Amino acid sequence: MKRKIFKDNLLAKLITTAPIALWMLGFFLIPLALIVIVSFCIRGEVGDVVYSFTADNYTRLINTLYITIFFKSLLIAIGTTVICLIFGYPFAFIIARANKAIKPILLLLIILPFWTNSLVRTYAMIILLRTEGIINTLLLNIGIIKVPLHLMYNNTAVMIGMLYMMFPFMVLPLYSSIEKLDMRILEAADDLGAGPVDKFLKITLPLTKGGILSGSLLVFVPTLGLFFVTDLMGGSKVVLMSNLIKNQFLTARDWPFGAAISVVLIIIMIALISLYTKLGGKVDKREVL
Repeated sequence: MKRKIFKDNLLAKLITTAPIALWMLGFFLIPLALIVIVSFCIRGEVGDVVYSFTADNYTRLINTLYITIFFKSLLIAIGTTVICLIFGYPFAFIIARANKAIKPILLLLIILPFWTNSLVRTYAMIILLRTEGIINTLLLNIGIIKVPLHLMYNNTAVMIGMLYMMFPFMVLPLYSSIEKLDMRILEAADDLGAGPVDKFLKITLPLTKGGILSGSLLVFVPTLGLFFVTDLMGGSKVVLMSNLIKNQFLTARDWPFGAAISVVLIIIMIALISLYTKLGGKVDKREVL
């Protein structure tokens, strides 16, 4: 009887998990394995993939040019994450502590960009920032500037585009974390004579650490891969790892080298996710006491 129950439970678990397992196998594990295999192959004369083992694609990355591009990509991703956190935290705090009548409207303002395609939103940002765009036209008509500002096709334009894309991904995890904050702890800190800075650094910040780490991960990782923002707002003057990979696959037709760069970025992302699981698990109560 027990053996039959065990078999029935095992069969039920297999039936339940089979669709998820097949999905992960077909659309994640197999493509990932192919990328890894191709990264150790050779580019053919006509852009095809020659399945001959070599590590040259990885040694090519040890080059001043690619190392510079890699660190520039990291700096822009880190800068985007930090700026999103600086502006997103107070915004999320305001939403979490807002009146019940206003809170849905504020949340709608954050969710609203998801209703529009990200490519369309990037073109809208270009209309604002280009030389003949809305911002330059307005500033020229008011008389603040005499010549149009060069707001496009540079690192600043790329970062503005990234900030515009990634800001909601920072605010929503922060909002979820701050909303769960027990205000009675802050009231007790007031009674004990704690100032606003002490309350924020010793209570609010540790208790919302999970939201900070989640938001930072959700911003940092996609920023490394948003190649269309770099292409459209940076033009040919800005090259990051994301559009370098895209160019290797679509323009240079060097799939093995593009796959090698992709594998390196995947390893970095896995390392960041591992770091997140270690830092963002449980909040140590001693940090709050």
